[in-house]
Amino acid sequence: MRTQVVIIGSGPAGLLLGQLLAGIGVDTIILERSTRDHVLARVRAGVLEQGTVDLLEQAGVARRLRAEGLPHHGISLAFDNRLHRLDLSALTDGKHVTVYGQTEVTRDLMEAREAGGLATCFEVTNVAPAGFDGSSPFVSFDHGGASHRIDCDYIAGCDGFHGVSRQAAPAGALKTYERRYPFGWLGVLAEVPPADAELVYANHARGFALCSMRSPTRSRYYVQCPIDDRVEDWSDQRFWDELRRRLPETVTDAVTTGPSFEKSIAPLRSFVAEPMRFGKLFLAGDAAHIVPPTGAKGLNLAASDVRYLFEAFRDHYAEGSSAGLDAYSQRALSRVWKAVRFSWWMTTMLHRFPDTDDFGQRIQEAELDYLVHSRAASAALAENYVGLPV
Repeated sequence: MRTQVVIIGSGPAGLLLGQLLAGIGVDTIILERSTRDHVLARVRAGVLEQGTVDLLEQAGVARRLRAEGLPHHGISLAFDNRLHRLDLSALTDGKHVTVYGQTEVTRDLMEAREAGGLATCFEVTNVAPAGFDGSSPFVSFDHGGASHRIDCDYIAGCDGFHGVSRQAAPAGALKTYERRYPFGWLGVLAEVPPADAELVYANHARGFALCSMRSPTRSRYYVQCPIDDRVEDWSDQRFWDELRRRLPETVTDAVTTGPSFEKSIAPLRSFVAEPMRFGKLFLAGDAAHIVPPTGAKGLNLAASDVRYLFEAFRDHYAEGSSAGLDAYSQRALSRVWKAVRFSWWMTTMLHRFPDTDDFGQRIQEAELDYLVHSRAASAALAENYVGLPV
């Protein structure tokens, strides 16, 4: 087999890149180790920057997003039993974010790919990118009881933190940076109306909490928990009780409880791999970087990687230019590190760390108080939250 670009991974990054390339006539094959149903069952982020929405529009997959997405023009910070709203649009000349689940983004992209008759191989094993340091890259893999090889021009590694793409980098060519956080997020999905019309980020002596949503009737809530906690130890009742303790009374009164239909604990880490290009192998999304979800940047960073990589491929195939390919890693990493900084800052400001004593808690409260009463500080948060320029 031969194609122009082999994409490893059928998450939103890989699917979006494939859809954009299809729009300009570039052939792709996507390889995915999991089943289609497993990919669609992943519960992930739900806050989209305007740049991500624009890219989904460009890919022709935003019809349902336009109908069901929830534009949010502000967020609230809760501390000291008070709720403070930040008007994102007023602070950023009219910009806003859109709440639309990553699962739905993946579904829209997957259905568009299938409708276009574009090739995706699920349940592949032993995927091995090779030859990308020369002129003849290829990817070998097993599927359906047989071994296969795809020759290609380029390989796009969009297979996440645990994928094979980053692991294929030559020895000594990769430098990684990592910060692991000493807690996790316990999240639940429930068919109940949200406690607030916009997201509420809460700092409390008992730990962080977040009130979010996926639709007007489906809520996504989180509480900070010890990293070694087990989901089995958290009944629905225990979760709701703990969530309410960490919220101001005005929000607590608005929390509607109900049985959860998804419950999980996610560890938090900051991770960056440099560079994001190795010859004709390019990394994008979680294969190259991870951010804690506090800043709502994970999916959006993957989308900006895809934008840069798509533009580079477009210029290469249309004009024979290698400038975009050569600049990809530096261009992507410049934005990545700014988002890593913002997500780290939000995380340190809002969470209770094991070594956070009474002094540390009051410092957090003072920083939050300054943040909500200083227009300059509020504008800096808003500028990052709605998305830095791409």
